[in-house]
Amino acid sequence: MKKNNRSKKAMLILEDGTKYEAYHFGAPVSSSGEVVFNTAMTGYTESMTDPSYKGQILTYTYPVIGNYGIPSPSYKESIHEFYESDKVQVSGLIISYYSNRPYHWNMYTTLSDWLKENEIPGLYGIDTRFIAKKLINKGGSMLGKILIMEQENIPFYDPNKENLSKKVSTSKKIIYGNGKYKILLVDFGLKNNILRCLLRRNCTIIRVPWDYDFTKEEYDGLVLSNGPGNPNIYEKPISYIRLAMKKERPIFGICLGNQLLGIAAGGYTYKLKYAHRGHNQPVVFIETGQNFITSQNHGYVLDTTNISREWKIFFKNLNDNTCEGIIHDFKPFFSVQFHPEASSGPTDTEFLFDFFINLIGSSRRLQK
Repeated sequence: MKKNNRSKKAMLILEDGTKYEAYHFGAPVSSSGEVVFNTAMTGYTESMTDPSYKGQILTYTYPVIGNYGIPSPSYKESIHEFYESDKVQVSGLIISYYSNRPYHWNMYTTLSDWLKENEIPGLYGIDTRFIAKKLINKGGSMLGKILIMEQENIPFYDPNKENLSKKVSTSKKIIYGNGKYKILLVDFGLKNNILRCLLRRNCTIIRVPWDYDFTKEEYDGLVLSNGPGNPNIYEKPISYIRLAMKKERPIFGICLGNQLLGIAAGGYTYKLKYAHRGHNQPVVFIETGQNFITSQNHGYVLDTTNISREWKIFFKNLNDNTCEGIIHDFKPFFSVQFHPEASSGPTDTEFLFDFFINLIGSSRRLQK
C-alpha cells in the first residue's frame, strides 16, 4: 500500500508503555491481548485461524502480507478446506506492509475485508522486525493493545490467566469418517489439518470437548490436540489422561497435548525465555540423529526432570536444547511439541501420524 500524507490513525501500545503509531486496516475496533511474533513468509490464513493463537495479537516479521488474499470458504467432509478453524482466532494483526492489490486463483476476498468480517483490527506501517527484537528480549511476548485513536482506551488483557479452550474447543461430540481405526480426539483448540491427516489414514474420528470424560470411551488410539494458553490450567483433562494411560492404548500428543501428557507423566512446564514461533524451528530426532524443520507456536515448554526413567526425550530443539517431545520406553505413548500436521509450514514430520497408526496396529495384534 502506498504511503500518503494522511496522518496515522491507530496505535499499538505495549505493557511497558512503548507506543507505535500506525495505519489501520481491517475492522475499526480496538483490541488487546498477548503480542507475539511469527517469522513465516506464507500461511497467514492458516495461522490466523489456528485456535492456538486465541487471545494473541500476531505480528509478522515478513515485510509483505496480504499479497495472495484469502481463499474461498469451502468445506470438504464438513471440514473447512483452507482454514484451520471456522473463523479468525487472533485478537489483532500487526504487519509492516499491507498488499492491497492481492491476486491468487483461489482468492475469495482481501485480507482487510476478511478482518472486517471477523471484527478483527489490523495495523500496518510499523517496523515489525524491531518489535520482534523487543519481544525476544521479553521472553517472546508482551501484553499489548491496538487502539483506534477515535475510540476510548481499553485495558490490557492476559490470555494466560484464562482457560482459552473453553472458547475454542467443540462444545459437543462430533464424528468424522468411517475408517478402520477408531480415534478419540480431545479438542483443546485443534487445527483442522489434524483431522485431515487422520482421515487420510483410514480413521474414524470421535472429536470431543476439552473437558470431556473420555475414560469410559472405547477407542483404538487417543490424540491430544494443540491448543492455546497455559497448560497448568487444564487440571481436569490431565487427570483423565492419567487414567487413560492405565489402558495402555496408543496416545499421541501434539503441542499443548505434548505438555499435558508430560504433566500427566510427572513433569511440569515453564515459560520459555525465547518462545518458538514460525516455520523454521529445527529439531533433532534423538533416536536417529536426523534433523527436521518444523512449524511451531508455543511459549511454554515441558521440563522432564521429574518424569520417570521409562520416558525418554523423543525430539529436542536444536536452537536451545529444550524438549520437543517425549516417548515411553515400552508403552505406546508419545508426543511432540511442534506441529507434524503443519498447515502452514513444512510437512517433514507428517510421518508421525503413520507412526501412530502403526502403534495402533501393533497394539491390536497384542490384544488378540
